[in-house]
Amino acid sequence: MPGPIDLHAHSSVSDGTETPAQLIRAAVAAGLGTVALTDHDSTAGWAEGFTAASGTGITVVPGMELSTRFGWKSVHLLAYLFDPLDAGLVAETARIREARLRRAESIVTRIAADYDLTWADVLAQTAVGTTIGRPHIADALVARGHVTTRSAAFESILHPRTGYFEPHYAPGPLEGVELVVAAGGVPVLAHPGTRGREGVIPEDRLRALVDAGLFGLEIDHRENTKGGRERLHELADKYGLAVTGSSDYHGAGKPNRLGENTTAPQVLERLVARGTGSSPFRD
Repeated sequence: MPGPIDLHAHSSVSDGTETPAQLIRAAVAAGLGTVALTDHDSTAGWAEGFTAASGTGITVVPGMELSTRFGWKSVHLLAYLFDPLDAGLVAETARIREARLRRAESIVTRIAADYDLTWADVLAQTAVGTTIGRPHIADALVARGHVTTRSAAFESILHPRTGYFEPHYAPGPLEGVELVVAAGGVPVLAHPGTRGREGVIPEDRLRALVDAGLFGLEIDHRENTKGGRERLHELADKYGLAVTGSSDYHGAGKPNRLGENTTAPQVLERLVARGTGSSPFRD
C-alpha cells in the first residue's frame, strides 16, 4: 500500500500505551503505508502486529530499539529485519531486560521513601511480557495522583536531578551494531541529535560504527535539535549513511503522532535489500 513510511513506533510490549494490534490499527487510520514496530529490547509484539496488519494493506517492518550505552550516555539503536531467534541478540536483549527490571525495582524503592508508591502500582501499568522501564513508573505516579501526565513525571520526580535516577546495563554502540549485523539486521542510530550539534556522537566513534555496518541516522525526529540535525546531515553525506525520519510514536505516552516525520521510499527499499534476518510483512 502506498503511503507515508514511519520507521519507529512502540507498543505496550515496551513503553507504548497501545497493544501491537491497536498500534497497527492506529497506523492504518493515520494513512500510513508502512510502519515499523520497534519496541525496546523485545520482538514479542511482532506476531500480533503481523496478524493485525493482515487484510489492511499496510506493510509492517519488524524491528526493535536496542539499548546501548556510550559512557554515561544512553544511545538507542534501531534494528530492522534481523533474525529474532539469533542466539547472540536473544541473549543480550534478555540481559538488558533483566537489568531494566532490577533498575526499575530499585528506583521504585527509593521513590517509595518519599511518595506513596509500590512495585504493585508499577506492575499494574504493564502487561505480561512487557519490557518494564521508567515510563511505567511514570504511569504509576500518574495513577497515584502524584503527577498529571507521564511527561510531567519525567520533568519532576523522574528527572535525574531528583536523585532517584540510576542507569541500567547496556552494551556499547559498537557491540550493538555488531550484534544486529550478525543477526542479519540493519542498524540505524535513533534520534542521535537530541543534545545539539556538540552532543552528536564523536566522529571517530561514528566511523567505527560505519565500519561495523551502521546503515543510517534517524535525523527527522522531533527531539533532534536544529544544530544536531545539521551536523547529522554533514556526517550522513560524508559517510554515505541513509537518512530516516520517524515519529517515535508511543500512543498516549508521548505527544508524538504517527507520520509526523517519515522516511523516503528509496531509503526503505535500500533497507529492505540490506536486511537478511527477516522480511517485512506485506499482506
